[in-house]
Amino acid sequence: MKKWILGIALAIILFLTGCQSVQKEANTQDTWNKIASKKQVVIGLDDSFVPMGFEKKNGQLTGYDIDLAKAVFRQYGIKVSFQTVDWSMNVTELRNGTIDLLWNGYSITPERKKKVAFSKPYLRNRQVLVVKKDSGIRSFKQMKQYELGMQTGSTAEQWYETKQDVLHAKKTVLYDTISNSFLDLNAGRIQGILLDEVYADYYIAHMAKSSEYKVIQNDRVPMDLFAVGMRKGDKTLRKRVNEGLVKLQKNGQLRKLNKKWFDRNSNWLGK
Repeated sequence: MKKWILGIALAIILFLTGCQSVQKEANTQDTWNKIASKKQVVIGLDDSFVPMGFEKKNGQLTGYDIDLAKAVFRQYGIKVSFQTVDWSMNVTELRNGTIDLLWNGYSITPERKKKVAFSKPYLRNRQVLVVKKDSGIRSFKQMKQYELGMQTGSTAEQWYETKQDVLHAKKTVLYDTISNSFLDLNAGRIQGILLDEVYADYYIAHMAKSSEYKVIQNDRVPMDLFAVGMRKGDKTLRKRVNEGLVKLQKNGQLRKLNKKWFDRNSNWLGK
């Protein structure tokens, strides 16, 4: 019996060690040649992140990041395959090699920099508070009396955990999608949602009763920078993505996408 138990324990250890080795290899390899050979790159996204990457009623993916990613890799003759992932597990999916990139309104943060490499930032954003106009809420400070919704694994959640002096709610509720948080806001189960400004502006503008919502900003909330996340070992892939973004900036395509999705006359690209 003891030998049997020992054998099982050893098998489990070997299995776990093997999994860790595969993950480590996937995280440190430069996979550009493999991607170029297959002529396909796999991008992980949350398909409910309006307007960055989301699913239309007909099931087709659309959005700013969808258009931008296709435009970048079209320059290299590479097809983009989009794969929906649990956003709270996005880095795990990246490290496992299930996806090649995280490209879906992905903000650069100190915590994320420890785990992934980033491209040049291509869009500026910030966290805002969305409430119902008739709620009487006019500032971040008032949320200490109310319940606040956020998406699990989002920049909003990470920011909130470290900025309690700026925004502190009576209770927080985490959601798998922002759409579900709006359902609870409308039902009165929560009184505010902390989320990306680009999402809030676009989402509310396309709602039937958009005039019922109020977007609240705060000067103490720093600007977010959206960039493409990738494994630290993918140095060539990072270089190709950056080169592709620069070309789109120079030929005017970046400005066209900003105008199309945000009505912004911007050709901005960070360093």
